[in-house]
Amino acid sequence: MLPTFELPTPLGYFAALVREDPGFPLLEATAAVAQDEYPELDLQQLLAQVDQMLLRLQRRLPADAGPLERLHRLNRFFFGDLAFGGNVNHYYDPDNSYLNRVLERRRGIPITLGVLWLELAQGLGLSARGINFPGHFLVKVSLAQGQVLIDPFTGQSLSREDLSERLEPFRRRHGLVDEFEPPVELYLQPAPERQILARVLRNLKDIQRQAADWPRLLQVLERLVILLPGDWSERRDRGLALADLGRLDEARADLEIYLQHAEDAPDHDLIAQRLAQLRGGGV
Repeated sequence: MLPTFELPTPLGYFAALVREDPGFPLLEATAAVAQDEYPELDLQQLLAQVDQMLLRLQRRLPADAGPLERLHRLNRFFFGDLAFGGNVNHYYDPDNSYLNRVLERRRGIPITLGVLWLELAQGLGLSARGINFPGHFLVKVSLAQGQVLIDPFTGQSLSREDLSERLEPFRRRHGLVDEFEPPVELYLQPAPERQILARVLRNLKDIQRQAADWPRLLQVLERLVILLPGDWSERRDRGLALADLGRLDEARADLEIYLQHAEDAPDHDLIAQRLAQLRGGGV
């Protein structure tokens, strides 16, 4: 009798992808998020499509192309020939967070466009990293001449003045002005791949929460709990979503775990009250 092999669920496959930080497959893990909305998505076909894009670009490069020329060629190819750009008219469309749809429509939000751009940049041997800049994901390339900061939503290269201007609303909102004002460089640290993927998911989380779409919100939270097992706030939020869906036993379990690990959290008493309601059978 031949052995039988059980294929992993989309969530199980995602968990295997994000288990370890070394060699974290950012493109594949980000693409896998779309399987919640597009269960028939062929991830290997998507990855092959990106590989073909990289191959097309590599064929256009002179053999002696230095890093600066490779960067120029990449930007011309990505933002010009392929016409990738920001979805200005429908910024909060969930499809902007699904790489299969970004590839089909050539439209996305900064972080999904950035993930694709980074894959191509690193495939060209460029020292490229993502930056979790406040309010807007950026990418940067380290060259001998210095760092180049790029907005993947527009393809624009950003100066120090541009960055300071973009930071101004964030600084004022958080009281980071005058003597409390951190230098711009503090916000330009490269983001670990795990945190980039978390930002993709949290964008989706905000969209589904605003829409009060609890089933889709729960799908996103399931992935966040797997991706960030030590972030107890994601466990709390999953518990609250489960409660909204009437899955009370699971909701109670998540909220109990949150309270055990977040004793000093400002919402500790509020969540304890919610848990008491759920224990009493309330929703």
